[in-house]
Amino acid sequence: MNSVTGLPVVLIVEDEFLIRMDAVDMIRSAGFEAIEANNADEAIAILEHRSDITVVFTDVQMPGSMDGLKLAAAVRGRWPPVKIIATSGMARVDQVNLPSGGRFIPKPYSAREVLGAVRELSGLY
Repeated sequence: MNSVTGLPVVLIVEDEFLIRMDAVDMIRSAGFEAIEANNADEAIAILEHRSDITVVFTDVQMPGSMDGLKLAAAVRGRWPPVKIIATSGMARVDQVNLPSGGRFIPKPYSAREVLGAVRELSGLY
């Protein structure tokens, strides 16, 4: 949670620039703080230096050393309080493939779906 606003800090992990910018705008327009990463390696580096991240919103298919599901597992293992929302336009992710409490939202997603999940996982309602 942001120590000033008390609202969730969301780390958006998406390799497609325009999709990432849309997600950042959506999160920020709802009043949350958005931090962005191009891939899982960048996300891990950010998580290692920031203790205020509440939710990781990650694409499943990404280039690099790990995809979004491996990132979700790594986050759950190293930062258990951080909530996970995974998204994909190509793959359908079953709940058993996500860490406990994780959510899957298929692309194309709506702001209502994503923001509802962020609020729910953050305990805002």
